[in-house]
Amino acid sequence: MKEIHYISSEILTLEALQEIIVNQKAIELSDEAKVNVQQCRDYLDKKMASHSEPIYGINTGFGSLCNVKISNENLSQLQENLVKSHACGTGEEVPSEIVKLMLLLKIQSLSYGHSGVQLVTLNRLVDFYNNDVLPVIYTQGSLGASGDLAPLAHLSLPLLGEGEVLFEGKKVHASEVMKHFNWEPIVLQSKEGLALLNGTQFMSAYGAHILMKAYKYSYLADLIGTISLEAFDGRSEPFNELIHFVRPHKGQIVTAQRINEFLEGSEIIVQEKKHVQDPYSFRCMPQVHGASKDAIDYVRKVFKTEINSVTDNPNIFIEADQIISGGNFHGQPLALALDFMAIALAELGSISERRTYQLISGLRNLPAFLVDNPGLNSGFMIPQYTAASIASQNKQLATPSSIDSIVSSNGQEDHVSMGANGATKALRVMDNLERILAIELMNASQAIAYREPLKSSEFIEMFLSSYREEVPLVKEDRILHYDIKKTVSFLDSFQIENDLLTMA
Repeated sequence: MKEIHYISSEILTLEALQEIIVNQKAIELSDEAKVNVQQCRDYLDKKMASHSEPIYGINTGFGSLCNVKISNENLSQLQENLVKSHACGTGEEVPSEIVKLMLLLKIQSLSYGHSGVQLVTLNRLVDFYNNDVLPVIYTQGSLGASGDLAPLAHLSLPLLGEGEVLFEGKKVHASEVMKHFNWEPIVLQSKEGLALLNGTQFMSAYGAHILMKAYKYSYLADLIGTISLEAFDGRSEPFNELIHFVRPHKGQIVTAQRINEFLEGSEIIVQEKKHVQDPYSFRCMPQVHGASKDAIDYVRKVFKTEINSVTDNPNIFIEADQIISGGNFHGQPLALALDFMAIALAELGSISERRTYQLISGLRNLPAFLVDNPGLNSGFMIPQYTAASIASQNKQLATPSSIDSIVSSNGQEDHVSMGANGATKALRVMDNLERILAIELMNASQAIAYREPLKSSEFIEMFLSSYREEVPLVKEDRILHYDIKKTVSFLDSFQIENDLLTMA
């Protein structure tokens, strides 16, 4: 029987998200959530029965059509029309793991009892999550300001028996899955379509997904960088804690401590060195990796707030007897954070590529391109080209999305965040970083073999031993595309402790 995570007002942390995903927990609404949702819906129904004045999004049109009053008998049709008309996403399909996060985060946001949805609607979203009925959503179409309208419309279509879903490995029309489970389409009530479509769950799901990977690959950047340091016969003095305590940025201190732990017991690091200094790509790992860590920690704080927030509009406050139209759907906090994270991840890739370049340059008694008989063999010449190409692309992708805005909805929505574009770009940067670090590991693993019979630390030797079972040393030229692919898979399968999610 699956473990269950109960949706409630308890703070949803990154660690809790990771645990839900890794342990494949089912979700259920807590009693608290059920009461809050039902009370809010009852309040809204009573308000609509006694209130004839226009209330934005409930008995009016949307966006620049906000002044068009809709009669009570058409309110359900209004909400259904909203979902259908806004489902105009295009581009690539959103990865399934991010769609599932979108479902979870949408359920969380609607559960607080400020959105006016029916309990049956929320329960159906829970059913989608628990049965892996994943709506087909597209990466392009959101401005990240009126909420992620187009992506969330595609997320919501299956509630109506419309749109496509991924189910049991196949893409099928939602109506087929409805028949499979004997589900009836949801009849949306006043405000429900807007509650479903307003919100930042596209950006939030991307951000949470990238963050969980960012903590892991920040750790791996430290580890792989340390292996490169050993392979390059680098010095240990730049990691002395005295240096970092007089410039005590948290990320810098953590990186230096981690590198020292990786090096503990190494024969290579303690041997006499002929060189006085190392290049910055080795010597400044604490400062560069550390700055990215601090950026990731900032992004984490932004997303922790966001995934525990109500982000649709208008918001319903029962105790104050008010329905207030505001702008919690605007993705500016996320847009800035996603751009910052893309820059931080791109820099981890940039310095990694420089270490790779140093390793193949024929310095410090390493053969040119890390292969015997260079000339006859090209060795690791071209993987560095690949890493350089990817690092360059990351620099282009790291150009901020959040500085752009295009007026929409006849001028009503005159400033937008473009955070959705920032989200998809940041994921691309994250995937690229994984490949750059894989290429560095290939080079570092090859180079450190030339330091034998000296050994690195027990931890590094164990890590390399596991890696070489997947990707053996290169004795003569072979097709290195397969080595890159195997290395990416090796890093992807590498597990870190959950407590490392609190320390990039």
